[in-house]
Amino acid sequence: MAKKRYVVGITGASGIIYARRLLEVLCEQAEVYIIITEMGRRIAEYERIDLSGFPAVYEENSDMFAEIASGSFKYDGMIILPCSMKTLASIAAGVAGNLLTRTADVCLKERRACILMLREMPLSRIHLKNMLAADEAGATVMVTSPGFYTHPKTIEDLVDMVVARALDHLGVEHALSERWSGHT
Repeated sequence: MAKKRYVVGITGASGIIYARRLLEVLCEQAEVYIIITEMGRRIAEYERIDLSGFPAVYEENSDMFAEIASGSFKYDGMIILPCSMKTLASIAAGVAGNLLTRTADVCLKERRACILMLREMPLSRIHLKNMLAADEAGATVMVTSPGFYTHPKTIEDLVDMVVARALDHLGVEHALSERWSGHT
């Protein structure tokens, strides 16, 4: 069985720690292509999160000739984590002005899994309309909102719970977080 392929987009929203954890798990099981926006790089530096060194293909956001920009390049899905409201708006409007938004556009037109993981609050009416438009276009819209039924003890526990939900939606096996089993 061939290794699955995924694209991970990282944009200029706080919460780069989620992307790092996602990459730690996903790169162990799949072929991964990473696109980091300029603001994503700046936020990673500010939040002191190192995104280098993963066994992945790092694509330049300005390279519209990258293979992942084409619908003929086969991959299994894309996660944008964290997804900024600017990126959400571009995807919702079908504006493919860089490699990240072009790849998301390809994902949607090819009916592949496209997960947008937002990290923003409160949400304005514009944000909500863009979320609805992205959903109607075929994206899965998720917010990085961890649950507390697993009794998290650390920030890493909270991060794992959010990343686990993303991996579930991609169909990627993991043991990051306990699953709800009802009353104990």
